[in-house]
Amino acid sequence: MAIKKFQLVLQSTRMITPRVKELTFTRADGEVIDYIPGQFLTMHMPHENDMLRRSYSISSIPEEAEATAISIAVTHVDGGRATEKLFSMEHGDSVDAVGPFGRFILRDDPPCRYLLIGTGTGVTPYRAMLPELERRIDLEDFKVELFLGVRNPEELLYGGDFRHFAEKHDGFNFHAVYSRVMPEQPSAFDHKGYVQDQLDTVNPDPERDIVYLCGNPEMIDLAATRLKEAGFPVQNIRREKYISSN
Repeated sequence: MAIKKFQLVLQSTRMITPRVKELTFTRADGEVIDYIPGQFLTMHMPHENDMLRRSYSISSIPEEAEATAISIAVTHVDGGRATEKLFSMEHGDSVDAVGPFGRFILRDDPPCRYLLIGTGTGVTPYRAMLPELERRIDLEDFKVELFLGVRNPEELLYGGDFRHFAEKHDGFNFHAVYSRVMPEQPSAFDHKGYVQDQLDTVNPDPERDIVYLCGNPEMIDLAATRLKEAGFPVQNIRREKYISSN
């Protein structure tokens, strides 16, 4: 898939948590944005005498999005130059982008169990993967355990999508993990603690499981170390770190 430079035009926005805004773009030239779920785009934003470059995973569910549209989820960072620019964009504003990039995608694996772990916006690649996960679960006997770590229920971005998907598919389990505050009326999906500590609840198996880790670098390092100690081969631990910058 060729990496291209193009201009994106903002079509709509919505706040999906108190601090995360979803922005939906189309290409200015009307061309299709060709990407593999799990990949990201890099935005180029001029700022004073500098050019800010920030990367964002594509969160769009391919079958639900318009052919020429993509969405990203952006967490507001206090004092962040890039997030201030993106949060202040209005309908019709444009931004330059390059991509798609990244190998954090579903590969041509034999039937297995995927353990998908994300913190905050690190869950966005998994949302884009849902149609392909559905196909593999229904046709090829894959299993999926998805863990999303957030601080409190208000921050559970795309939680409704994952709950709905889990209710439709026996082969898909969703685990919402709260490090600080639990929901007032917890459901079967809700757990207290940190995502890396919740892994033990599904008995990770180096012989059949493939693990994806996305989001907070500290979480990724802790989880990867624990998995390696449990005998997981390096090729079965796939990582994408999200590093905050201003």
